[in-house]
Amino acid sequence: MGRVAVWIVVPAAFCAASAPAQAAPVIGIADQSPRMFASPFFQRLDAPISRIVVSYDAVLRGSVEVGVVDDWMAAARISGVRPLVALNHSRGCFDGTGVAKRVGCRLPSAERYRKAFRAFRRRYPRVTDVSPWNEVNHRSQPTADRPERAASFYRVARRECRGCKIVAADMHDQDGLVGWLARFRRALAVADVPTPRLWGLHNYTDVNDGSTSATRRMLRTVPGTIWLTETGGIVKLGRHRPYSPARAARATRFMFELAGLSPRIARLYIYQWSGSPRSARFDAGLTTPGGRPRPAYHVVRRRLGRR
Repeated sequence: MGRVAVWIVVPAAFCAASAPAQAAPVIGIADQSPRMFASPFFQRLDAPISRIVVSYDAVLRGSVEVGVVDDWMAAARISGVRPLVALNHSRGCFDGTGVAKRVGCRLPSAERYRKAFRAFRRRYPRVTDVSPWNEVNHRSQPTADRPERAASFYRVARRECRGCKIVAADMHDQDGLVGWLARFRRALAVADVPTPRLWGLHNYTDVNDGSTSATRRMLRTVPGTIWLTETGGIVKLGRHRPYSPARAARATRFMFELAGLSPRIARLYIYQWSGSPRSARFDAGLTTPGGRPRPAYHVVRRRLGRR
């Protein structure tokens, strides 16, 4: 998640370029709460995939977060939903401007990460879709200026989760994306690791600006398949975007146009299910805090062909 600007008119040329038929990406909903799976509105969508962000060391430390993750995994399994887990810094480490300086918030070594990843795999062996680190290039992450360390996390996940789908780098669509990826790929090449064929992108900026630039840049920069691992129409973002479910619905419609830019875009995870109170800084919920559908929900429902 990051900064967004004003809505702009989508060029007609883009609409024409996206006209040819192609395989549609698989659509899922991302949310941190297991309550999502019990909602009749969620069940009506019949979405086959979902995503959750988990502290990389939650299981290793035995934190209270594990109980919530257990409930989420159980609810996903009962619902027949395939989970994608994105590992992240420890809970509470982002202070609003950057990563806190506390000892527990430091970027882990590759060995510490390996121990934590093994603990996670032992507890959740059914999870076979993994992002080794969430939004690796964003300022909220300790990997933002350490792509070489992020590459070592990818190497660990690749070794420890044989046969899994490993998202090489979960990128935020911001300035510096190309340079960050160049350093990441160079670190893998030095370690004699083949070029990854699966990548993640959070293209909030494109979706909410009515732009295609960052998504196209990612498509040009990396080979293989891209999953839009976190995206969606923003209801509110601080003072930049005052509260507007209608604007979020327009952005959600454009989100699906963006996903049709290339057949290489194979999955789309819409964040988030549960909306926040109006006082919150960020809100991209498809539903209100009380669980009622917002306009963007109906955009998604129609896209999925659900009644």
